[in-house]
Amino acid sequence: MKITKTITAVCIACLTLFVTGCQTTMAPAYDYTALNSEKPKSILVLPPTNNTVDVTATYSYLSTVSQPIAEKGYYVFPVSVIDSFLKENGLPTPAEMNAIPLDKISEHIGADAVLYVNITDWGQKYVLLSSKTVARGQLQLVSTKTGNLLWDAPFSFEQASDSGGNGLVGALVNAVVTQIIGSINDQTPQIARVANNIAFNQKNRGLLPGPYYVAPVKK
Repeated sequence: MKITKTITAVCIACLTLFVTGCQTTMAPAYDYTALNSEKPKSILVLPPTNNTVDVTATYSYLSTVSQPIAEKGYYVFPVSVIDSFLKENGLPTPAEMNAIPLDKISEHIGADAVLYVNITDWGQKYVLLSSKTVARGQLQLVSTKTGNLLWDAPFSFEQASDSGGNGLVGALVNAVVTQIIGSINDQTPQIARVANNIAFNQKNRGLLPGPYYVAPVKK
């Protein structure tokens, strides 16, 4: 009987620790006060700033971000048109574009909010017997009318190769094949799309639906 009581007490203690641990690590719900107050309808996405050595990161990522924003119910200004417009008006680099005053964006383009993107890690990495494809950075949605931060979130996803359980030779072959395929067909935009999907749609933290949101039809 004493042994049974002891086991029961240990189990309860372990369960309590587990629940407490879950509660302490669970991220709090995002504060949507500013977003709900301003209710933007249109979003301008500026070419991302790039803090990586991969020179393709800015425009590779830019090609992936319009769709998830539109699917959340916002009008997204065509990114290629905006990029060309800004370059034609004396702003040839993403750094210069990201420095445009918000009131000027509101006046000349008419966007309700600007999505700033900072890329911190990008591309396919090869380390001896393994490789991985990474897309990582930060999103910030800012009001052009007040300058308030309306929403922000990190985006992050990586996909690693494996040896397929074939030992050292299998790992070497897999690494070589992955590198050859990667040099022909860059997989990072696909990884970025997964990262975006997580960032924009995460529970209690994603971007709230906009005025043009249409719920997907359940099959």
